[in-house]
Amino acid sequence: MPRNPERRAQLADAGLAVLAAEGARGLTHRAVDAAAELPAGTASNYFKTRDALLGALGERIFERLAPDEAVLEPLAKREPGIELAIDYVHYIVERLLARPELTLALFELRLEAARRPGLHEILSRTLRQGFDADVAFNAHAGLPGGAEEIRLLHFAIDGLMLDQLAPGTGRPYDVDAITARLVRRLNRED
Repeated sequence: MPRNPERRAQLADAGLAVLAAEGARGLTHRAVDAAAELPAGTASNYFKTRDALLGALGERIFERLAPDEAVLEPLAKREPGIELAIDYVHYIVERLLARPELTLALFELRLEAARRPGLHEILSRTLRQGFDADVAFNAHAGLPGGAEEIRLLHFAIDGLMLDQLAPGTGRPYDVDAITARLVRRLNRED
């Protein structure tokens, strides 16, 4: 029997809310049903295993963090270069900070995947697809840097998000200025 995609998204969104609020230990099929205000057993009907549930949450994070075409359209009309790259990365950081529950949920999933081989496989595939899409976007947009710079940027943005959403350096800084410095430094020649 085909599954209702809207119900699946509703369950995944409820699961993300539980994951961000309670962590991986608090995430159960039953907790997802309760958060979605659906009958007991609905989540397990859609996601047979815990790894399947967790993997679906990883996919849903990227769906919900997808960029808005209305924001991308004017950026795409600009001349490629470092300033445009900075503005694209500012937009990524803005989206991540605007949805802290999604960013926190992704951190939780990545930590859980370190201990669960089934989830590791599922989440690794999702993260690789996202990385490959970022590299392709960067090349298509004519932006500076290649796969290695995108990888380093991912590492830097992950660290920035962790510092913003969890106990961090304890020193105030301007996120936009730091983001611009990261992009400039990553695109210098060694």
